[in-house]
Order: sequence, then C-alpha cells, then structure tokens
Amino acid sequence: MTQQPQQPIKIAILAMGGEGGGVLADWLVDLGEANGWIAQTTSVPGVAQRTGATIYYVEIYPEAQAHADGGQPVLALMPLPGDVDVVLCSELMEAGRAVQRGLVTPDRTTLVASTHRVYSIAEKSAMGDGRVDSTQLLAHAEQAAQRFVRFDMAEAAAQSGSVISAVLFGALAGTGVLPFAREQFEATIERGGVGVKPSLKAFGAAFARAQAGEAAAQAEPVAPMRPRATASDAAIQALLTRLYGEFPVQAQPLMLEGLRRLVDYQDVAYAALYLDRMAEVCSLPDDAARTLACETARHLALWMSYEDTARVAQLKTRSSRFARVKQETGVNADQVIAINEYMHPGLREICETLPGGMGRWLMGSGAPRRLVEGLTKKGRVVQTSSVHGFLLLSAVAFARRWRRSTIRYSEENGRIEQWLHGLREAATASPELAVELARCQKLVKGYSDTHERGVRNYDTVIAAWRQAGPTLAPATLRAWREAALADEHGHALKASLAQHAATTGTATGQATPPVAAMALPA
Repeated sequence: MTQQPQQPIKIAILAMGGEGGGVLADWLVDLGEANGWIAQTTSVPGVAQRTGATIYYVEIYPEAQAHADGGQPVLALMPLPGDVDVVLCSELMEAGRAVQRGLVTPDRTTLVASTHRVYSIAEKSAMGDGRVDSTQLLAHAEQAAQRFVRFDMAEAAAQSGSVISAVLFGALAGTGVLPFAREQFEATIERGGVGVKPSLKAFGAAFARAQAGEAAAQAEPVAPMRPRATASDAAIQALLTRLYGEFPVQAQPLMLEGLRRLVDYQDVAYAALYLDRMAEVCSLPDDAARTLACETARHLALWMSYEDTARVAQLKTRSSRFARVKQETGVNADQVIAINEYMHPGLREICETLPGGMGRWLMGSGAPRRLVEGLTKKGRVVQTSSVHGFLLLSAVAFARRWRRSTIRYSEENGRIEQWLHGLREAATASPELAVELARCQKLVKGYSDTHERGVRNYDTVIAAWRQAGPTLAPATLRAWREAALADEHGHALKASLAQHAATTGTATGQATPPVAAMALPA
C-alpha cells in the first residue's frame, strides 16, 4: 500500500479591515519559519463589506520533510472548499461566510471565531430588524466544524488593551491543533516588537479560554432602576411598587425597561402615564392578553420615547457617549479627540422642537420661515467635543422640558392613543389580531425623512385594517406589515394590498384615519 505524502497545514483567516488579519498571518509565517517549517502567505482583499473583508491564507510544511522528499513543497495561493485545516474568524458573520464557502468541514476543520457582531450595511439599513440571527450562525458553524472554539474576542481584546489578532493567536495556540508549544507562540509576538506587553496579555487570556472551553452563559440579574437626578427615590419606588403589584409577571421585565427608558427620556410623570396606558391593555380578558401585554409593553415604550431633536441632542452630549467613543477609538489619556456631528435640521424639525405656539407661528409665518429655511438649506458640522458645540447641543437637549407642548408631541400622542384604542377594539374580536396590530408600531421609527416614510406606511396599513374589519386574518395583517418593512418606498406594501383586494374583491388602504390623510406610497 502506497503511503500518502504529507500535506501542508492549511490555515484561512477571515478578517475585516483594521482588525490585524495581516499581522496574524505574518505571525503564523514567522512562527513556522522560526521553528523549522516552510511557510507561505497570500491575501485576497474584499470590498463593500463593512470596512472591507479580506481572506488571508497560510500554508506551512515541515522543512525536514521537504529535505527528506528531496525537493520543495508546492504551496497553494488560496483556500479551497473542503481542504482547510484551521479557519480563524474575527467576527461571527465571517465565520458564517467561511461555512457558506465550504472552508469549514466536519472531517478536519478547527474553527476559531469571535462571537461578537459588526453589522453589515444591509443589516443596518433595513427598515425592520435586518440582523442575521446569531443563534443560527452559531448552530451552523457548530454543525459544520470538527471543533468550534468561540467567545467574544472583541471584548477580550478591549479588556487587555490589545487587538483581536492577538486574541485569535492565543485561542489558536490553546486549541493545540498546531505542532508548536505555547512558548513558541509567545516568542513570535516578542519578535514582532510592537505592543508586546498587551498582546501577550491578550494571548494568555485567550489561550486559557480556549483550553477551558466555552463557559456556560450565566443569566445576569436585571439591574436596579437608576433614577435621574430630578426624580426622587420615593417617586421611583412608587412606580416599581405599582409595576410589581398590578401587572402580569410575564410583562414585568419589559415594562421595567420601559419605565427606565421613559424616566430617562422625560420624567417620572411620563413613566406613570406609560403604566396608566399599560393598565388598560392588561385588563383585557383571555390568556392571549398576556402575549398582547408583552408586545404592547415593548412597542409602547419605544413609541413614547420617539426620537426628536431634543432626544438626539441628549444622547450625543452624555458623558457615557464620550467615554464609549474614547474606548472604541483607543485614545490614550494624553491624547485629544475631536468628535464631529453631521447634522441637517429642517424647518419642521426646528418647529417641532420649539414650544407649541412658537412652532406653529414659525411654520405659518412668511419672512421668518424663509429666513430659517435659508439658514438650514445646507447641513452643518457641530463639534460636540468643543465647548461651543457641546453647549449648543445641550441647549437643544434642554428643550425636552417643554416637549409635551410641542407639535410633534401632539401628533405622536394622538397616534399612540388611536393605536391603543385599536388594540382594545381588535382584542375583543381576536387577541391574535391585536398582537399583530401591536407589532405594527415598528413601522414608526427614526426621525426626519425616515420617520415620515414610516408614518406613511403605518397609516396605510392601519387604514387597510380598519376597512377590512374585525374578520381580517392575523396572518394578512402580518403580511402587510412585513411588506411595509420590505422597502422604504412602499412598493411591496402596495402590491400586497392590491393582491388582497383582488383575492377578496374589496379595495383596501384608501380610508382616511383620524390623524392624517392616507395615501398609498408611490
């Protein structure tokens, strides 16, 4: 029987730009060459995937075996499906792409991947929840690989003050799949001479994590509600007492988050209004009302904390945001960072920020309106890291104190009340239909043009539901909602409504709801 010749060890690295994939490939080459192996690395750069994904490919072959064979090994320039020993991925989606390409196989491949996500443009720009299910990605990767080592390597890198390439290198060493000792891996980092101390720290933590295996996830207790400085402890306690004493247990976790969000967004009285509205929903009969309560708890809190200019300014001027930006950019204590906000407020957004009477006057004025329109024709850059920029946005954030008197609040509050009335009305005929109606709130989101398109689609769906009546199937309303989220211009929604009309012999989507005139999106 002829003995099969020894094969090179084949390693593919899938990483995004700036994550040190090239450094990791160079470390692997240096690791091999310093320990008597022939090594070769190539890279295939990618584009248009977040910051640009690149596949680095490394093959190593023992030099002693090459001499025994009487020649030099022929090493490949790119990975082939079903012919890779180790795959290293700097992010979970990249692991999914490796599986999709066939680089990960259950008969031979060790897959080492970070479980954190860096969302793609398509995921971020989707009108609905466009995120790929991480649970499914993990399940497919687990099934495809012979061995799957994973944990949040971005967090591990941040904790050690290093980069994710050092964490991947340590995790690879911890798997024991390569014929090198830990000391040989660490010597490779030391020979690099750059960021040696934090890289070794990250390497060591990842090495231990890979050898220990994936620890069981522990459920974290819900953090206690932290009141704003303007909210007394007694007022907060009154909200919590009411929450835990009056509402279904299933809805309490979501409602707690809703209360925390609304106290931060406005004040305790506004959070109490949230409980008043939820009490009406939770009083509905039938077991399905508990599901409706959970859905309403989430979507009502989101709607009541709609994004206006005051909210955006409030979030942009928080100390926690400055700390997060500094952490993400990795600046040192002795470095100065400048944060620029690209803003383009329109006349309507300005009028919606002013007290109601002033906003309505400006909207209907002549010369003042034209003056504001001229000043806001072009966008502007506000540097929140400067005193002037910070004070400017802080003044805009202060406008939340008169939010309840604004034009925007009146419009949003009117839609919320009509939505809640519709939930109660639908629940009497079909709790399942009421649940689908509650989920229609996700059509209303964002601000400026995004908000206007969302409201237009929402109003169209609600008008179609009212015209169809209580006999409408919940699946049909769900299909309309999903169609509205399919594209921002409403073409899919228009087609879905037309199909329903053709099937039932009735026209839908032409009614005029109480708040705003309805029209099918062009």
